[in-house]
Amino acid sequence: MSFDARWSPPRRPVTRAPLFPLLALLGVVLAVVAALAAWRFTRPASPAAFGDPGGSAPLDPAAAPRAVTPRADLTTLEQTNIRIYKASRPAVAHITSIDLRPDSLRMNVQEVPKGTGTGFVWDKAGHVITNFHVIRGGQSARVTLGDATYVARYVGGAPEKDLAVLKIDAPADALTPIPIGTSDDLEVGQLVYAIGNPFGLDQTLTTGVISALGREIKSLVEGRTIPNVIQTDAAINPGNSGGPLLDSSGRLIGVNTAIYSPSGSSAGIGFAIPVDEVNRVVPQLIRAGKVTRPGLGVQVATDELARRVKAKGVLIVRALPDGAAARAGLRSTRRDAGGRLILGDVIVAVAGKRVTKATELFAALERHQAGEEVTLTIVRDGEEVEVKATLSC
Repeated sequence: MSFDARWSPPRRPVTRAPLFPLLALLGVVLAVVAALAAWRFTRPASPAAFGDPGGSAPLDPAAAPRAVTPRADLTTLEQTNIRIYKASRPAVAHITSIDLRPDSLRMNVQEVPKGTGTGFVWDKAGHVITNFHVIRGGQSARVTLGDATYVARYVGGAPEKDLAVLKIDAPADALTPIPIGTSDDLEVGQLVYAIGNPFGLDQTLTTGVISALGREIKSLVEGRTIPNVIQTDAAINPGNSGGPLLDSSGRLIGVNTAIYSPSGSSAGIGFAIPVDEVNRVVPQLIRAGKVTRPGLGVQVATDELARRVKAKGVLIVRALPDGAAARAGLRSTRRDAGGRLILGDVIVAVAGKRVTKATELFAALERHQAGEEVTLTIVRDGEEVEVKATLSC
C-alpha cells in the first residue's frame, strides 16, 4: 500500500456569525441606555436638590415668629413632680469609681474611670450612700454634688445588702441630707420617683408606681438574698444604681439597686432596697464599717435535707456551745445508741414571723440587734413551743 503525498485532511467549512442577532443585541443595549437617560431627567427632584437654597416657591419678606399660646396652670401632679425634683436634686450625687493602672511610658500610675452610679447625702457629716456594686473593685471614688467634685473615702460596706457608705469633706452648706421615710406602710400603686444618672446623664428624674412588694433578689454574696425588695416600673437604667427612690412626699423609701431586663436597659421592672433595711444597716456601717449580724449560734440543715426528713421549718443540726440557742436550751439533731436519727428542734417563727427556710430565718434575725431578746417558736416532739433567746454577735 502506498500513500499519496498530495493528500491532505478534509477542511471544515468556515461558518460565519449571523449578522441579525448581533444587531438585535445592540438594539437592546441602546434601548436600555435611552430609558435610563430619560428616567434621570424626568424623575422628581431628590431631597438634597429639593432643599437647595433658592427654591421655586415664593418667599414672604413679612414672615415673623408666631405668637405664644398661653399655658394653662400646671396640674397638681406636675407641681408635685417639680417640687420633689427641686427639693431632692441637691441631695443626689454622681459617683465615679476610679481604678489605678500603670503608665509604662511615664513610669507612673494613672487614674482611669471604672464605672459610674448614683448616691445620695445621708447626713451633714458628709456620709454618702450608694450601692456596693457601684464602687466594688475600684481603688478610689469621686463624688460630684452640683458643680463640685470631692475625693471620697470608703467607710464601710455590706455586699450582702448591696449597700456602701462613702465620706466626703464638703462644707456643711453643700450637704443636703435626703428626708427619710419608711417602707413599712408602702402600698402597691402609689407614686414613686427615681433620681439618678442613667448612662452618665446626671440629675435625671423618672416616675412610676410601686408594682409589687416583698420581692426577693440575689445579693452579691453567694447563697444570700435581699428580702422585701420594692418593685417599681419607674425607669431605672445603668447609672441609676445607688440612687434614691422617693415617695410623693419626697421621702426616701428605697435605694435603687437592680433591673430585670434581657437588653440591660429599662424594661419597666426595677428593684429598690427598702429604706427600713437601709436605715438599719447604714448606722452600723458608719459606726463599725461592717454589719454586726445577730445570731443564734446554730448550724441548720439545708432546705433539701429539711424537706427529706419532713421538717416544716428550719431544722437545728447543732446548737453551738455557749451560743444563744444552747443557752436557751434548744436541742440539736443527734443519733441514739441504736444509730437512729433523732431530729432536733425545728424553728418555725421568730418574734411571731413565720419562717420556712434558712434564708427566711437569717432575714428575720437581721431585723433585730445583738443582745436583744427574741421569742422563737419551735416544734419539739410534734408540738409548738415558745422559747426566749438572747441574740449574740
